[in-house]
Amino acid sequence: MIININDDFDQEKIRISGQAFRIKLMDDGSYRYVHKGKVLYVRKIKGTEYDVSCCKKEWDTVWTGYFDLGRNYKKIRSGINKEDTFLKESADAGKGIRILRQDPFEMLITFIISQRKNIPAIMASVEKICRLFGDKIVNPGSGTADDNETLYAFPTPEQLFNADEELLKTCSLGYRLPYIQDAATRVCDGRLNLDDINSLSDEDLFEKLKEVHGVGDKVSNCICLFGYGRVAMAPVDTWIKKVIDEEYGGINPFPGYGKNAGIMQQYMFYHARV
Repeated sequence: MIININDDFDQEKIRISGQAFRIKLMDDGSYRYVHKGKVLYVRKIKGTEYDVSCCKKEWDTVWTGYFDLGRNYKKIRSGINKEDTFLKESADAGKGIRILRQDPFEMLITFIISQRKNIPAIMASVEKICRLFGDKIVNPGSGTADDNETLYAFPTPEQLFNADEELLKTCSLGYRLPYIQDAATRVCDGRLNLDDINSLSDEDLFEKLKEVHGVGDKVSNCICLFGYGRVAMAPVDTWIKKVIDEEYGGINPFPGYGKNAGIMQQYMFYHARV
């Protein structure tokens, strides 16, 4: 199916922006996404035209929300104060990044894993967890030889709760293993209802997620931003801390960016790393 995206949309920048760990660049130049047991291939044709491997109904009900296509990123970038030169440079460099609306449980687990790991190591751990404990997915294919690959969904809370501990240890989780087990346990026993907490305010959601062992400020902010679409939330990791220290004199600028702080954080994170 051919679709048009008339706003900022750069799949490579999204892939390496640190918000998702299962996006893959395929041999034919398309990008593969795995989300809630579904697989999508997106290939740019020209200009604003893209070939997507799903039907219109699935695009409208699943992927439009996933790519946050209801938000105008061009307009957001155009509203940046030009006197904030580093942010302006960052937004120019990161043009095309969008905040993906991903599964909250997947974000909870993957960002626990992300602590003190680089992105390739995180991706390897996540893929092994999916392969060992997730359901096999019927792959719709992209029309290339890669169609033969076997894919797996991210495990459900129940699948991780019931996961064999020795097998989990083979996923290079280290000290994060008990944190992941605690997260799965809390979701399964009802102490953490990931659907219900979406009704909380940003601040209350942030605090609720921190009840999970191993979830601190940075991880909670990431889950709020990438799992719940709370774009006012801005995670501060070592890269962003360096930006704050070197570009803003140690004063956190994100409170001043209001409801779009998380988007500005992604521009800065991308610009600082690339």
